[in-house]
Amino acid sequence: MKNQILILIALAIFTAVAVAASQKYTCVMHPEVVMDAPGKCPKCGMTLVPMKEEGKRPTSNVQRPTSNEEESHATRDSSRKTATHEMHSVHSEKKEEMHDMQRQQMSMHSSVNVAEPMSRESSGTSWVPDSTPMYGRMLMFGDDMLMLHGGIFPRYVNANTRRGDDRVDGPNWFMAMYSHPLGENTQIGFRGMMSLDLLTEGGRGYPLLFQTGETWNGDPLHDRQHPHDLFDEISLSLSQKFTRDLSAYLYLGYPGEPALGPPTFMHRLSAMDNPDAPLGHHWQDSTHVTFGVVTLGVVWRDLKIEGSTFKGREPDEVRYDFDEPKLDSFSGRISWNPAKNLALQISHGYIRSPEELEPEAKRHRTTASLIYNVPLGHDTNWSNSFVWGQNHDTGDGKTQSFLFETNLQRGRDTFYARFEHVEKPGHELVLDAIDRERIFPINAYTVGYVRDLTHGRGIDVGLGGQFTINAVPDGLDRYYGAEAPYSFQVFLRIRPSLMSDHAMTHDDMPNEK
Repeated sequence: MKNQILILIALAIFTAVAVAASQKYTCVMHPEVVMDAPGKCPKCGMTLVPMKEEGKRPTSNVQRPTSNEEESHATRDSSRKTATHEMHSVHSEKKEEMHDMQRQQMSMHSSVNVAEPMSRESSGTSWVPDSTPMYGRMLMFGDDMLMLHGGIFPRYVNANTRRGDDRVDGPNWFMAMYSHPLGENTQIGFRGMMSLDLLTEGGRGYPLLFQTGETWNGDPLHDRQHPHDLFDEISLSLSQKFTRDLSAYLYLGYPGEPALGPPTFMHRLSAMDNPDAPLGHHWQDSTHVTFGVVTLGVVWRDLKIEGSTFKGREPDEVRYDFDEPKLDSFSGRISWNPAKNLALQISHGYIRSPEELEPEAKRHRTTASLIYNVPLGHDTNWSNSFVWGQNHDTGDGKTQSFLFETNLQRGRDTFYARFEHVEKPGHELVLDAIDRERIFPINAYTVGYVRDLTHGRGIDVGLGGQFTINAVPDGLDRYYGAEAPYSFQVFLRIRPSLMSDHAMTHDDMPNEK
């Protein structure tokens, strides 16, 4: 009995091995691609799926004698018929699988607006080009969708000036987007974003020469990027599609991001491999964490008009709590995606009492941005952003900021660069009384490179480095030294892998029924 059991186990193992060895894998978009092992399609990068084994054709039990020639002809005819049948069956299955994939793609709506493709969605209610690749993990629960993404940058950074610092830290953020249909043309969405900067950066944040904004221990931060709050977005949205071209949505955030500025830097593909915030952050997109936001948006085809009311005060030093909500500021934004590779926006906002140390100050902010993304082939993409931001502050007048970013990714290799020009008041840089009312033009030039150690397997881990040099007026030498200020860093970039078949244009969305 024992021997029989062992024989049965051996036969089962042999059969399983034989079946596994005979299993073939193919691409639902390119059925001609057939592999012996699971992996990615060499043409489009989609995950290969197992080919289903065809059942054998039933044959008659009645046998009749034939000559050798008749047997040969019968065999050839039977083989041709079987091959034709199998080919039609395989094509039929591939069509069915392609339809399944298309149905899944059709469900990839933005979590904010049911009428928009997910590839257009960025921070808050802002837009990026429709052709922008998406890095994340998507999970479907029936008609409900959950999208997860984020980034972590364990690193060593060294800012080499009198006001610089060197340290080991790890800027990070994590995000989840969830959507649930309430009917064919109505959707409710939820988004949550958090950061553990408080643990990895501490209350003072990380070294970043000439960066300004927010406080620590009651003093203004300078030459450091402030840490982000534990909760950076908890938002709820309700959207309605009225016709194929017309839709609207309501967005509520506590915290959230009002309709002011371009997509926040960590959500722009041109900046996604750079661990540092832009020096113009508080001229362009610093309202991305606001404790109290209400936004109403109307979309006609590829044009969007939206308005927000929100709390003007930036988050306080206690990074793990929820600040008191208040709707004392407002903004408006016009966004336009005239082509799948292009996203434009212009916005203006009134921000009441943005800084804790200047409670009576008022700020008018105006921004404009152009984001141009070009897919250059499988797993190859070029993304560029130009951002302009202007603050008109009580006492300081108008100060400007300009930014250009570029990011070229080809397989495992990514090259990126950033150029910035920002006009910073002396009091924000915490200079001596003689220089506090002066405006100092600051220029920063950054280049960086990342090489993925793991790529396309769910999580991309890249080893990178970047170098930044600043060009500043001689009047700052007494604070930073006579040599050109510079900084460098070596880091790991950890993020979800690229999602396949992400791109959806307006015409790909389901038709109104």
